[in-house]
Amino acid sequence: MAYRFKLGEPVPEAIKRIVGEEIIAAAGHLSGQGDADRDEAIHEARKSIKKIRGVLRLMRGELGDIYRMENAHFGDIGRELSQFRDAGASIETFDALRKRYRGEMDGRTLASIRRRLKASKREAEQQADIAAVLTRVAAALRQLAPSVSRWPLAKDGFPAIAPGLEATLRDGQKAMARARKHPLPANYHEWRKRVKAHWYHIRLLEGVWDGAMPAYEKRLKDLETWLGEDHNLVVLEQKIRAEPGFYGKEPEIALFVRLIGKYHKELRGDALAMGARTYGEKPRQFTRRMRRMWDAGEAHGAAGPATPHKTGVADQS
Repeated sequence: MAYRFKLGEPVPEAIKRIVGEEIIAAAGHLSGQGDADRDEAIHEARKSIKKIRGVLRLMRGELGDIYRMENAHFGDIGRELSQFRDAGASIETFDALRKRYRGEMDGRTLASIRRRLKASKREAEQQADIAAVLTRVAAALRQLAPSVSRWPLAKDGFPAIAPGLEATLRDGQKAMARARKHPLPANYHEWRKRVKAHWYHIRLLEGVWDGAMPAYEKRLKDLETWLGEDHNLVVLEQKIRAEPGFYGKEPEIALFVRLIGKYHKELRGDALAMGARTYGEKPRQFTRRMRRMWDAGEAHGAAGPATPHKTGVADQS
């Protein structure tokens, strides 16, 4: 399974192939196929759903009302799974925070918070009947699969994807500007979503990358990771502040909230600096550069057998 366009493959066929593969992958993870434990399976399924929504966003101009309908369907599925993933992510974020600032606390400090986070996760899964939810979501994904083959896609070549590529870059630039001017959690989260969409679009083009693209992809990946961790901190802090007495003693809670604030500052500073490096190109210039890269890749593919582009890009969320 390759989340990328293949040289010589018509764009409409590629879009339908990629989305179909990701639906199969997500449903398989949720049905217990493979060696991943349940938490990891949910994580992998959500990654596939986000990739699908990335493809939809790329083609939204041509899909029109179909885009809005399908994006809503996959968005609903993603949100249904997020209740379980957010609980696991909160524990992972807690562990990362404690490791990062271990010099500011002893080994036992904040242990009660972690115990309570695990207990809260177990309780949420039991109340929601997680096994039944995963079975239902897997079935819903399989029901959506046949509609993909009927998506009204006709344009081929670079013109089919150019509007989406340009719009997503422009959306990311605007979202970064809003986050910089109004540093609210919701604005940083919106920026993260726009970064992720652009990152997915760049990955779709991996088969025609030129020499500059692996470094560009790496910057987007790092930026998305930092903004994602920032969002996880927001979710974790909201949980703690909603029930401080449940999670621990007042001095521990105060220390924990202070460290979250410290980490927010570091992550957002890094993200803004990286964003300035990543989003410096004007959208129209970017699109022209991608067109030249696409044409060069197509010409190379027509000259002889295509060889996979070795990049080492990990299949991240």
